[in-house]
Amino acid sequence: MIKLFRKTLAICLIGLGIGILLVLLLPLTGWLFIIGVAVVCIGLMWLAC
Repeated sequence: MIKLFRKTLAICLIGLGIGILLVLLLPLTGWLFIIGVAVVCIGLMWLAC
């Protein structure tokens, strides 16, 4: 049950990060882009463990 919750949370984080990247890709402000990449990376790491 906890593993399922962790995977769901990781997928939500990845989706959130990709959404941030897609919305903010137009103005391409550096720190917001870095936050989006970091959220995706955290989600992928969470999914891997």
